Amino acid sequence: MTSPTPAACPACGTPLSADARFCRGCGRALGSAGVDPSARPSGPADRRPWIVAGAAMAALLGLLLFTLAGSQPGPPPPAAGAVEMDAGTPPDISRMTPRERFDRLYERVLRASQEGDQATVTRFTPMALAAYEMLDSADADARYHAAVLRVHTGDAEAARALGDTIAAKDPGHLFGYMAQGTSARWRKDTTSLRRAYQGFLERYEAEMKANRPEYAEHRFSVEEFRKAAERGP
Repeated sequence: MTSPTPAACPACGTPLSADARFCRGCGRALGSAGVDPSARPSGPADRRPWIVAGAAMAALLGLLLFTLAGSQPGPPPPAAGAVEMDAGTPPDISRMTPRERFDRLYERVLRASQEGDQATVTRFTPMALAAYEMLDSADADARYHAAVLRVHTGDAEAARALGDTIAAKDPGHLFGYMAQGTSARWRKDTTSLRRAYQGFLERYEAEMKANRPEYAEHRFSVEEFRKAAERGP
């Protein structure tokens, strides 16, 4: 029998509603028993199964990336707005950090989506989301990437939760409005979409002047969202 959702997130302590599927404080998905699958147990003895599971997932992701890198003669030209992937020799998987694994898988899914390769999107999106759950910490950029991946799976509620987390952790960050707005479009929630557009346009000038590196990396997506916001719902 499924256990009730806890009163607070086991990972960050944020109060939760009775039907919460995602924590609004840290953006993590809650398990079927109301427990964040990526939350760390407090007891030293309880950490062993998580460490073993994490090592197994890291090995699986490493093997996947090695196969992907070794099976391609070279990267194709990047599609418009895509994050350009490194060219040359395959990456040294043994030296790749959890964030690097997540970024590489995200880039692979994004490129496949822009090329219309739905089979690759379907194959690699779960791996990319698993890599995200393995991160010890996540910034606005990582959460935005995870929100994009969630949208690709049709899980607009998870994308909205991640957008809410960006807004809570980094108020005014454009990625928060973009994740919230994208989720609202999928849910056909005009009120929330209008609110996301308004907040984005109000913060756009100041945020772009801040010269955040993630805005430069995602300039195409930022500008496309701005144009959509100016047109309105």
